Amino acid sequence: MRRILGADLGERRIGLAVADHDGGRAMALLTLRRSTPAQEAAAIARVAMEQEADELVVGLPLHASGAAGTQAEITRDWVAALEPLVGLTIALRDERLSSHLAEERLGPMKRGRSGGPPSKTQRDAYRGRVDREAAAIILQDELDARAATQATQATQATQASQASKANGGTRTDDDMETTR
Repeated sequence: MRRILGADLGERRIGLAVADHDGGRAMALLTLRRSTPAQEAAAIARVAMEQEADELVVGLPLHASGAAGTQAEITRDWVAALEPLVGLTIALRDERLSSHLAEERLGPMKRGRSGGPPSKTQRDAYRGRVDREAAAIILQDELDARAATQATQATQATQASQASKANGGTRTDDDMETTR
């Protein structure tokens, strides 16, 4: 069975998640450190091969209004550079509030030793978890949207079939092509 990868592209890290094409739940997978586009492409291609993924869904950071800003353009440019290198179909998905939702799911960052502030290592580890979880949210949103589209198409096909049966299997004037 083929799988789909989800990615949350950040300035320092790329969170990755994975799910089955059949609409299974998206699961947080791992976090990559940002480097050069070629190194990032190689790492993503390796993960895609390991996970038997044939598609990548990348979060597109839009403003709250839905308008694309600087970060959205950076993401589009990154996808354009990455696509020929990874050999995957790449789709973009609105990622508004994904990191915020990920932080809510994970809860607050753990305190440091003796109840003090978290260490840099703890902060980095938490941010990596947030990035992975955000990638899972982005991917799950895409899977849910695809399932809704398929359900709508199936309903329309059923309605068309029922309408055809109601007409005795005959075609109406609207269905027929007119030739002269």
